[in-house]
Amino acid sequence: MSATTPHPPLRAVPFRAPTARLALKSESPSPGHVELDGAWWPRSRDLAHELSALADVLDPLWGRITRIAVNPRHWPILPPRIFVNGHVVKIGWFTSELDPHGIFLLSYTAGR
Repeated sequence: MSATTPHPPLRAVPFRAPTARLALKSESPSPGHVELDGAWWPRSRDLAHELSALADVLDPLWGRITRIAVNPRHWPILPPRIFVNGHVVKIGWFTSELDPHGIFLLSYTAGR
């Protein structure tokens, strides 16, 4: 005689893309003014994909993202624009004005 234990049926789990790896800190010099500082760890050198993931997270929290500026040193392909939550975000690049390891995001409500 052998005992059998029923296994639960397998179920499909929808694929969920990883979210942006991000750490943020609020730096408010005055009441009502919101400034964010943080760190972001992209998973690849695909700037369009990485910025879309980052902006998708920040857009609803920080206000509509309108522009992003990057230094092109570490990015082999620079997209002119990306789509974020149904709107277009323009991508600009600056070699001397921007640290190669930094990015700027501009928002309607929070500024830069």
